[in-house]
Amino acid sequence: MTEVETAWRLLRLNWIMLGAMSAALVLALAVTDFSIGLPGLAVCLGFVAVYAGFAHANARSPVRRDPQVMFVLGGTAQIVLVTVVMTPLTYVATATNFPLQDANLLAIDRALGFDWTAYVQFVNDHPLLAGWLSYGYTMIRWPIFAIPVVLAAAHRYRRLQEFTFAFAVALVATTIISAFVPAKGIYFELPDISARYSHIAPVAYFESVSELPLVRDGSLRHLELLGLTGLVTFPSFHAASAALYTWALWPVRWIRPLAVVANGVMLLSCPVDGAHYVIDLVAGVAIALLAIVAAGRVGEWVARRQANDVTAAAIPGAVAPAE
Repeated sequence: MTEVETAWRLLRLNWIMLGAMSAALVLALAVTDFSIGLPGLAVCLGFVAVYAGFAHANARSPVRRDPQVMFVLGGTAQIVLVTVVMTPLTYVATATNFPLQDANLLAIDRALGFDWTAYVQFVNDHPLLAGWLSYGYTMIRWPIFAIPVVLAAAHRYRRLQEFTFAFAVALVATTIISAFVPAKGIYFELPDISARYSHIAPVAYFESVSELPLVRDGSLRHLELLGLTGLVTFPSFHAASAALYTWALWPVRWIRPLAVVANGVMLLSCPVDGAHYVIDLVAGVAIALLAIVAAGRVGEWVARRQANDVTAAAIPGAVAPAE
């Protein structure tokens, strides 16, 4: 029950953080010329409201209260809301229109000794590997829904809420930094990617790079939530997610090998299917590690508060009043 109560406090704390993030999106829309399509917004917020509503109802039910149901629904609602709020904010960040930093990022990669053309060519020469990496790059979506289920099934409720906190913090950090370090990605000098690499089809990259100039020149200002890809190159949020997902699932032994392999593949796919520089990956993983440390500290603080409250509540009943 201590685990459940601590996780419940963390869940409520995460809602406060999500409220602040939502307020930031509303403010950004108010002070810029960006707008969000109402149908997509209604679908996303409706999903969050239904999941959060059932989680709250289950938590307050005196008869049917089930921590697994409560945290699966509540955790999923929060993680989805993080993406709903932050994805359009990546477009707002891109619209700040700071100078592109591809040349500098490429120079850092070369200084690190990484030859991305050789790496991409190697992947292209091995079609099976190219296919697996392409699939691995899309894996960023599915753990968002799988992690609450797995952690709740394993009764790791506190880890689930710490993951939600770290996930939100990492996405906020990458979005802010991306505003000051915008980039097109490693393919920016190669207009004939499909012709040059016949077994590589970086669909996600094509979608984002086609929207990047439109956002920067001001011609793209109306956003449809269900069709957004996110516009972050440096730091790589795919790399941050790979680290966060692995950490989140690590306590569950039976899924640990799968988490390591799947997220390792996603990390390796970033230069190929996401056109990320190696320094993007380094920065993304670094942000994830800092977010994990922050989440752990917050979790410890909440647990101490919980323990102090329990102790304070127990003292009056345990000590007889003086005569």
